[in-house]
Amino acid sequence: MIIGVVREIKSSEDRVGLTPTAAKAYVKKGHQVLVEKGAGLTSGFKDLAYEKAGAKLVDDALTVWKQSEMIIKVKEPLDSEFRYFRKGLILYTYLHLAANEKLTKALVKKQVTAIAYETIKDETGLPCLRPMSEIAGKLSVLEGARFMYKNFGGNGLLISGVTGVPAANVLIIGAGVSGKAALSNAYGLGAHVTVMDIREEVLASLKEKYPLIETYISNEENLKKALSENDLIISSVLLPGARAPKLIKKAYYPLMKKGSVIVDIAIDQGGSTDVSKPTYHTNPTFVYKGITHYCVANMPGIVPRTSTIALNLATLPFGLEIANQGVIKALKSNQALKNGVNTFKGHVTLKELSDTFDMPYQMLENLL
Repeated sequence: MIIGVVREIKSSEDRVGLTPTAAKAYVKKGHQVLVEKGAGLTSGFKDLAYEKAGAKLVDDALTVWKQSEMIIKVKEPLDSEFRYFRKGLILYTYLHLAANEKLTKALVKKQVTAIAYETIKDETGLPCLRPMSEIAGKLSVLEGARFMYKNFGGNGLLISGVTGVPAANVLIIGAGVSGKAALSNAYGLGAHVTVMDIREEVLASLKEKYPLIETYISNEENLKKALSENDLIISSVLLPGARAPKLIKKAYYPLMKKGSVIVDIAIDQGGSTDVSKPTYHTNPTFVYKGITHYCVANMPGIVPRTSTIALNLATLPFGLEIANQGVIKALKSNQALKNGVNTFKGHVTLKELSDTFDMPYQMLENLL
């Protein structure tokens, strides 16, 4: 199979779809790997490293898209890349289509086989989403702490506090992979942490591991109370493949502390506040009703080397299955990969996605 890697063009996205080590793994299996020149530079991978791995360097993205059977990316294609779509092309990347109707329709129209990292699901959960969720969770505390500084419009709080001065109050909504990673960092920094989730058994387990935290079942009453008391709110709710629920309503803002910070990790799936909108690392925040909102949709892009290596460790085994067996055989033999298919042969094959946009749904099994 011919595998293509192009430079990411999303603002402040410095990751790359394949490391030289991953490219070499495809080459060793007999596949051809085309890499757009400079694609890995911002992640710390020089063109020479790809050449030594056996990949072929290509001058422009158009040629890579045109000649490749499978494009391996990090982020979803932008509007300017839609022209490269064609029938039968395999697109293997993060897609988050529930927040992007235009891209969904373009993939359906051009009959692209779109396999989303974030919906590949096996017995362990979401293996290709997990590493980026962990990084986003850890970053949410570091970035949130930064925007509590006075020069960034915050209340001038140090997240850890100091002797005689209490630590900042941090609320984590959703105790999944990113929520647990955020908890680890916030707790380690000495913040006063409250965790909310709908699963009592998860909260009990976290309380045992982190005895100083407060835990609450996530419901409207508890959420309103917690929002009024905390300085940094990290929302990490996730409904795989579907839009994130709008948990933080406009009506709740008068209850909150002016100058407090919301980090909306769920922005990739549409965001979890009524006012969330995607931002970029170049201008990561906006203020609504005196509350700073950090809604960067590609948070791990700011640490591209760590992120790219971690991502490739997770995505390479599935990518090799597609390349080695061909997409049809791979999907028939691997349920986890099958779960990752969002569009196929001009149809939406993910029920949550079809429900989001009221588009016709077709079971993938009927199309294979």
